[in-house]
Amino acid sequence: MSVEATVWVVFVAAMITAIATGLGALPFLFVKQFSPRWLSLFNALAAGLMLAASHSLVGEGSGDAPWLTLLGMALGLLLVVVSDRIISRRGAPDVNELSGANARKALLILGIMTIHSFAEGVGVGVSYGGGESLGMFISAAIAIHNIPEGLAISLVLIPRGMSVLKAGGWSIFTSLPQPLMAVPAFLFVTWFAPFLPVGLGIAAGAMMWMVFAELLPDALKDASPGAVATTVVLAFFCMYAFQYAMH
Repeated sequence: MSVEATVWVVFVAAMITAIATGLGALPFLFVKQFSPRWLSLFNALAAGLMLAASHSLVGEGSGDAPWLTLLGMALGLLLVVVSDRIISRRGAPDVNELSGANARKALLILGIMTIHSFAEGVGVGVSYGGGESLGMFISAAIAIHNIPEGLAISLVLIPRGMSVLKAGGWSIFTSLPQPLMAVPAFLFVTWFAPFLPVGLGIAAGAMMWMVFAELLPDALKDASPGAVATTVVLAFFCMYAFQYAMH
């Protein structure tokens, strides 16, 4: 297969991984109303999913370059703290139906998940550099892995008033860096590969901050600490088992 043909294969594969993120909103087609307690538990569920995703990113990056992964985590923490302060001072723009504090949370989680997608896009491109069969396997794994990530995004957006369709659209939007980064990563695999652990660390550090600064405090507003802890652990367990099965 020529390089030009493979470039299109890489782009289409990465685009499929992005579209798969929108599938995470589908469960909400069957749920119309949310009590305050369920909203809190949804935040706990999103926290558990994001913690498991962070754990996976750190493990993947540390296997290749632990110090670069730690550097990435520090950069991710710095990036999200600075971004949160800027948004808090200047005010967050409305995100569709959301406004005020809800818009700030939505903007943060959308930004964090978008950063995460840059690393995944590089991962797709680098994997195709190792052969088409490896690239297809990694792309399929990331696509399936993106569905619960889309669910985590929807768990934050939909209970706060966003429609299922728009939440699915925003979920896909956060994954668009995947096809954008996959092609250059494939074409310049030897240059991109060393920076992948840094990207994984940035995403992990930012997501961990989001869990402890935003999702868990919201989860504890209308649900007991025991119920929140149980939901977080079960979500982490299910996500980790899912990731382990994929590998």
